[in-house]
Amino acid sequence: MKENHAVIIAEAGVNYNGDIEIAKKMVDAAADAGADIVKFQTGIPEKVISVFAEKADYQKVNTNDPSGEESQLDMARKLMLPWEVYPELIAYCREKGIEFLSTPFDIDSAEFLHSLGMKQWKIPSGEITNLPLLRKIASFHEPVILSTGMGTLDEIEDAIHVLLTGVKKSDITVLQCNTEYPTPYEDANVRAMITLAERFGVKTGYSDHTRGIEVPIAAAALGAAIIEKHFTLDRTMDGPDQVVSIEPDELKQMVQSIRNVEKSLGSGIKYPSYSEAKNMKIARKSIVASRPIKAGEIFCEENITCKRPGDGISPMKWDEILGKKAQRDYQPDEKLDERELSRA
Repeated sequence: MKENHAVIIAEAGVNYNGDIEIAKKMVDAAADAGADIVKFQTGIPEKVISVFAEKADYQKVNTNDPSGEESQLDMARKLMLPWEVYPELIAYCREKGIEFLSTPFDIDSAEFLHSLGMKQWKIPSGEITNLPLLRKIASFHEPVILSTGMGTLDEIEDAIHVLLTGVKKSDITVLQCNTEYPTPYEDANVRAMITLAERFGVKTGYSDHTRGIEVPIAAAALGAAIIEKHFTLDRTMDGPDQVVSIEPDELKQMVQSIRNVEKSLGSGIKYPSYSEAKNMKIARKSIVASRPIKAGEIFCEENITCKRPGDGISPMKWDEILGKKAQRDYQPDEKLDERELSRA
């Protein structure tokens, strides 16, 4: 990975509504935007959600089901891709030059994704306390991205401890996250990335559910190793996450903005850049005569001043010039001769 280069995950989630053709169009949009990874979600609804589970409040609102008549389980059944299309989807990602990733929500789904050759794992916020799933993913001995929405530092520490049974610490990235959709800006707490890095000694990043693209850009400025953002082809489509997702043009703008921010961070070493070096002469000043000066006249604050361009004696030599005798005549605005510095 390049220095100051965040891995950008375009989170398709379940915004494809169980349709492989929509999923492919999302791959197109993510690749066109310049994202590094396009991520989906994989789960067997009956093994993830009980028949008694209600929808979250945001799911009720975003699916136009304020009374919650549709169960969370029934909603999930409509959203997941059938497993038989996954090889086709992975091949399509490869064709488009973008990495495929999917979040498993149950052990069978994790084993399925592993059988397809997935080599990196994303654990969602809701599974951070799912010990059996954490152990299963740790057993693959492959890099893990851990979202921490709703998590306390102790819960995060416990999850990392489980992952370390099979995963190197250097292969774990912990993402600050808030699971409210949309997340209020005041709850985003992007600086928590810094706390997580200091507390656990791991790479950190940000998984965003705020509206717009400002917060992921802020995360890039703070040095996020990974940035994840939900996107959709159209916010008016049916689905629980569509309305709080960004559309393809916004995704492209976000990616470009993050890359620009990363370029601007630089090395931290202060020096005149190549691009600005040519401006030194134009922007800086030299010591010049403020009125006609005759040879033998003493340089003083009444007959010299500082003006552009800066290709003569630097004003930082002002005190060295004061009190010296002019060795020749000077016209107003004429730069003092560099040889004046070497004369008594």
